[in-house]
Amino acid sequence: MQSIAKFCGQCSCGCPELFVDHTAPEERQVIIVDDFGQRVEMSLDQFSSIVEAAKSGSLDSLALVP
Repeated sequence: MQSIAKFCGQCSCGCPELFVDHTAPEERQVIIVDDFGQRVEMSLDQFSSIVEAAKSGSLDSLALVP
């Protein structure tokens, strides 16, 4: 697995991390591991739709901006 990004917030509970595993089945190549060790696995296609939603601003209301 290749680490792509860490998502560190304003707490001391750990950081979720984004990985890509090109050796995994296509539907499970993108892995997000939360600070408790739980995993979400998805395809590159599914992850691309999340990225597009973020770029378009449709996820902005979810962000807790001070």
